[in-house]
Amino acid sequence: MAGAGIGLVLTGALTTACGPEETDPAGGAGASKPGGGAEGGDAFTTPPAGTAPRALWQHPAKATTLGNQEVLAVAGNVVLVAGDPLVGRDLATGEELWSLKGAAQPGARLIMSGGTLYLASGTYDGDLVGLDPATGKETWRSRLDGRYAQPRPVGADKDHVYVIAGILEKDLSSQHNVIAAIDLRTGKAVWTERRDAGTEESGITSVVLDGRLVYTDHRKNLTVRDAATGRQLWTKKISSSNFERIAVHEGAVFVADSRHLRAFSVEDGSERWALKTEEFSSFNGPSILDGVLYASDSAHALWAVDPSTGKQRWHNTDLLDVSVPLQFAKVGDTLYGATEFDENGGVQAYDARDGKLRWTYNDGKGSLEQWYVVAGGKRLAALHAGRLQALPAV
Repeated sequence: MAGAGIGLVLTGALTTACGPEETDPAGGAGASKPGGGAEGGDAFTTPPAGTAPRALWQHPAKATTLGNQEVLAVAGNVVLVAGDPLVGRDLATGEELWSLKGAAQPGARLIMSGGTLYLASGTYDGDLVGLDPATGKETWRSRLDGRYAQPRPVGADKDHVYVIAGILEKDLSSQHNVIAAIDLRTGKAVWTERRDAGTEESGITSVVLDGRLVYTDHRKNLTVRDAATGRQLWTKKISSSNFERIAVHEGAVFVADSRHLRAFSVEDGSERWALKTEEFSSFNGPSILDGVLYASDSAHALWAVDPSTGKQRWHNTDLLDVSVPLQFAKVGDTLYGATEFDENGGVQAYDARDGKLRWTYNDGKGSLEQWYVVAGGKRLAALHAGRLQALPAV
């Protein structure tokens, strides 16, 4: 996994792809010491602009949920990858803390709330289970009594876990599906709403905000429901598909709608503001981090926007030779991005104050697979091409 040491001159800064040292034969982390720190310790720093860090550790990871943004998660000091087996590793050292075969069904999203990870039961018995991310032990189970076919979590809050599930017919077939809320105290459905004929059970992108369940689907609908009752408050068509990330913040939902980045009121669907990118270009899904909206576009630009007003904080258009990020994490004054399908992509570090690219970490594998990144304290967890790795973030 040693890096290729490739340099790219971009807007006056040298971006170097540096890989980690090899994992030892016993499976432990290598002796890489970014910033002079010891393995697994806190005495390391992310390097200056122009030099990418080395990975603190690396391990194989069998991810089975590639394509959505919830394949990778950090809970406390534990990093999780949606795969089979579902494994929890110590983010500081890479040590395997627990492993569960068959716990995460193919396509599972890492839905967490209140310190619990919610998944469809790995035994396909029509139940949901809640796991403690620190130990992998089951701490909660629904009581759906086989009422639904393969319920899958799409969101959770302090009261409910929200699922998409098939309706079981008398012949045990399932031609239609519902969206439902499962009470976390009783484990039973508190409301169930049948979805329109022709809607699919897969392809839901969803978030929960202040008692509202917000989601898109394969039919390019943006829908908002009351989380307590299931009542649909409004729905509207958008041009982008469900694969785009959506974001919510202070009573608004933000979506990439082809050439436009739009903000809608969660309560009534009225448009608050819209930004437009270049002709024949389109926005990628946005993220909200520390009160700032970040989004890239197909014109190879990166945007930082005030989510309340739509006013640009900065707009980096100097990335024509760089694969722009689709997913973001932020630590301090550094914005980290994970790129899509590009052998020269990776985890990028941007100055969050002005949007300038500082460095790009690439593992040197030459794989076109998408990257994923999530922050946890002083570290980043990154997933790429069947490898999970940790990078310094401060």
